[in-house]
Amino acid sequence: MENTGTSSIGHSKQMYWVFICAVIVGLYLTTKVNYLLFHSIIELFSIVIASTVFIITWNSVRYIKNPYLITVGISCIFVAALDLLHTLSYKGMPIFTDYDYYANQLWIAARYLESITMLSAFILLKKGKNINYNSIFMGYLCITGLLIASIFYWKIFPVCFVEGQGLTEFKIYSEYIICAILVASIAVLMKNKMYFTGKVYKYILLSILYTIVSEVAFTFYSDNYGISNLVGHYLKFFAFLMTYHAIVTTGIEDPYRLIFNELSETNGALNKEIELRKGAQSDLEDVILSLKNALDEIRTLKGIIPICSFCKKIRKDEKSWQQLETYLSEHSEAQFSHGVCPDCYDEQMREIREQAAHKPHREH
Repeated sequence: MENTGTSSIGHSKQMYWVFICAVIVGLYLTTKVNYLLFHSIIELFSIVIASTVFIITWNSVRYIKNPYLITVGISCIFVAALDLLHTLSYKGMPIFTDYDYYANQLWIAARYLESITMLSAFILLKKGKNINYNSIFMGYLCITGLLIASIFYWKIFPVCFVEGQGLTEFKIYSEYIICAILVASIAVLMKNKMYFTGKVYKYILLSILYTIVSEVAFTFYSDNYGISNLVGHYLKFFAFLMTYHAIVTTGIEDPYRLIFNELSETNGALNKEIELRKGAQSDLEDVILSLKNALDEIRTLKGIIPICSFCKKIRKDEKSWQQLETYLSEHSEAQFSHGVCPDCYDEQMREIREQAAHKPHREH
């Protein structure tokens, strides 16, 4: 049975990696047809993963005891929203036609939001359970709304790409700043390693590392359709995938494992309680038997009883005497039925004959 479960898990992992490899190869093949198609699909993959992370997190708040993971999970839906706008505004998409490079600005906005969350969320680890996650959600909603307004409405967000020139200094420096924030996140993560299980720690670390390398890749491209851009999007996809695994592990796998462990512990405790109750029942029966014996002993006359040598009366107290049968009846459960033994019968009859013999006869 155990071997069957192990082989099933191994088979699932193999299928998982076959699927991931198929996705990677399939996405690459789309670049041969149209790079915009590749960009749209891989971004949608990342958006779906990020949205799934949020849904799992929001519905598993009572199971996920780590406030860092909850905060990162909540932020994913807002990062996904910015990435969706980034996808829709990418150069070549016929949606936002007034400016070709909204996508670059939205990318930087999303990565700033993501990296700052990865670092600042560690603060919540010290606060324990007294965290209002509705307030965190509303805070992200306001920040995301301001970022979108600064790009599309107020148009005050710094330019990130110039046609014919490539990336602006703001875009390049921002990528390095984001990398520095993520490196700081790794340092803080290592310092707070005790707050995470081994698997979750590994997934978060890989997510941050993938994001760092992705950001570095995005500092080199001068063409939105270039190879550096392609590599950066692949790495971003893997970064979101690692975050997904971290949340699934703590929000689904661990709670179920915890439930089964608690069930096993409860069964063990129940068995111990049954054994204790059996022992207590046995002890109670011994006590009852002991009390019954004690009662029997109480009903049994013991010790020295003062009795008259002649009349056989028993002294009740200093001044009164009782018949033997009366005394025994009061101090035990014995009852008496009177009769005459043969010896006493012969003796009594002899006395009667003697009395009759000495009695003078009447003359008729």
